[in-house]
Amino acid sequence: MRERANRRGRTGAILAVTVALGAAAPAAAGQTVEWPAYAADQAGTKYLPLDQINAATVADLEIAWRQPVIPDAIRNGETTRGPVGSQTTPLMAGGLLYFSTGLGTVAALEPTTGEVVWNTGPSDGVRVRQTRGVAWWTDGGERRVLATLGPKLVSLDARTGARDPAFGEAGEVDLREGLLRPFPDFYWNSAPIVVNDVIVIGSFVEDVTTAQRVANKESPRGDVRGYDVRTGEHVWTFHTIPRGNEFGVETWGADPVDDRASWEYSGNTNMWAHPTGDEELGIVYLPLSTPTNDYYGGHRPGDNLFAESLVAVDSRTGGRLWHFQAIHHGVWDYDFASSAVLLDITVDGREIKAVAQPSKQAFTYVFDRVTGEPVWPIEERPVPASDVPGERLAPTQPFPTRPPPFELQGVREDDLIDFTPELRAEALELLDQYVWGPMFTAPILLDPRPGGKKGTIFSPGTAGGASWSGAGVDPETGVLYVPSAYSQNVVALVPSEHPRADMRLVREKYTPLPGPQGLPLFKPPYGRLTAIDMNAGDIAWQVANGGGPRDHPALRGLDLPKLGQGGRASVLVTKSLVFLGEGGNTGVSALPQWWNGPGGKMFRAYDKATGAVVWEKELPGGTTGAPMTYMIDGRQFIIATVGWDDMGSELIALALPEPR
Repeated sequence: MRERANRRGRTGAILAVTVALGAAAPAAAGQTVEWPAYAADQAGTKYLPLDQINAATVADLEIAWRQPVIPDAIRNGETTRGPVGSQTTPLMAGGLLYFSTGLGTVAALEPTTGEVVWNTGPSDGVRVRQTRGVAWWTDGGERRVLATLGPKLVSLDARTGARDPAFGEAGEVDLREGLLRPFPDFYWNSAPIVVNDVIVIGSFVEDVTTAQRVANKESPRGDVRGYDVRTGEHVWTFHTIPRGNEFGVETWGADPVDDRASWEYSGNTNMWAHPTGDEELGIVYLPLSTPTNDYYGGHRPGDNLFAESLVAVDSRTGGRLWHFQAIHHGVWDYDFASSAVLLDITVDGREIKAVAQPSKQAFTYVFDRVTGEPVWPIEERPVPASDVPGERLAPTQPFPTRPPPFELQGVREDDLIDFTPELRAEALELLDQYVWGPMFTAPILLDPRPGGKKGTIFSPGTAGGASWSGAGVDPETGVLYVPSAYSQNVVALVPSEHPRADMRLVREKYTPLPGPQGLPLFKPPYGRLTAIDMNAGDIAWQVANGGGPRDHPALRGLDLPKLGQGGRASVLVTKSLVFLGEGGNTGVSALPQWWNGPGGKMFRAYDKATGAVVWEKELPGGTTGAPMTYMIDGRQFIIATVGWDDMGSELIALALPEPR
């Protein structure tokens, strides 16, 4: 189901000292080094080769400035505290920081002080939601910040924040226009990307379908679109659910109840994460999600392309070049929640332009990014069938042979918590209440009878493996750094209770997996950082990230290793260090499941070569956005967005003390 890609595009403008795939020259004294994209560059590396902050100096880091994600200067009478789990990440280009604020506006900050330079919001004044980030573009003369403000795509003068009158209608494009199926509230959470002068954007399609909510087979589609960066003209649409005679439409069978082809009404299959791109090849890589609904697919027989797939498209036309579907007919919510990472590697003496896609199921799928051929074999292996009426699961699922999984997969008794005999005994009793087994064990119908099974344990679960925070890479060494959570949840299917729903089965509710005395059901570590040598396809090292729930009464006095913190956090990769926080304790970044919930306020620097912790500092909150770095006038800064359930989120700027 892949086509060979042999298309090349021109090389785009290079910003500051960044070059293709993030391989930049080290900074010199007095230099300014920018972070001009959400994840540092179009390749999604989250890497800059800055080394002013290194193992010898990192202990001297101090907070240089703090700025709430709703700065006082933009409040205009707004009294809300603001989000406590903000996922915003600034970019730095043209001498300013740009970010999506807690009011949903776009603001520019002075990068050495955090002071507001300009701020702009929706043209109609309607309050919109904050997003994870914005995009930057320049042709060497004009400089633009591209952002989504609710249903509008806007192009802003990077110096002033004024809308570009040449873009769309008075500087904005209404993204609701041209949709195949209307959105009740069109919105996109991730940052756009610009590749070969085309802005690529996805959509945020709500996927919460429970017994109490309206759950319909027909849902908004998550199609991905491209727009001309200068004019705002719509250039292309990639249909994430094929239509008519398009490639892959045969993988959407007819609902046996009403005999309608499921591609006609199915939705979601959207792009939660930001895409990545290779300007030289002229390719954009789209990580796509689960179709309607996450846990029952009886109304959409077949493999359901391009759900839960990585799709490579032509940056100028949106045409499919190749694809890989990681989950056939998904019912586990194993969507690709994070972006693919582009890097060049050497495998058995062969140089490969590669793309690596981390996943919730703890696999890293690695392909030749030109052809889509797997770098190492990916095997179709048998998986359990479903007993749910009307459900026909795929008999096999893809299993990469390399690299190894970076988290435990599936459920085994040997993996249950066993710090004390009492905890082990309680864990066994709890386990017996559920259906469990290898990864891809199917969801079941809830059995409400006494002693009936309460659902199926998913491991990794919805918040497990590599989540939206994704991975970073050192393009010079080919080492991929993946933060992950060892996390489970329970899914049970029930008939919909809502009178307007036509979806036959939905999940009962989101249910964290209970463990003995509020501890996790399984052994640690509950949060890890894994370094994967992508040239060899092996794990170079793996460490627990943080102490974990060690203060629980049942664990006091026990000699335990680091248990790892299960919050969802993102890496920052520099010349010699990897920075990683512990995640927040509320909102989508946490999904609390055990003692005091996952997440923590420590921010750490790890040695890239060994995984040893060389520094850690407690911040005012847990890291809820992806950290970034830049250098201005010879001084390196690190920015982390932090939040906690008792504080509004803030941007925290760390730097070494200024010379006196």
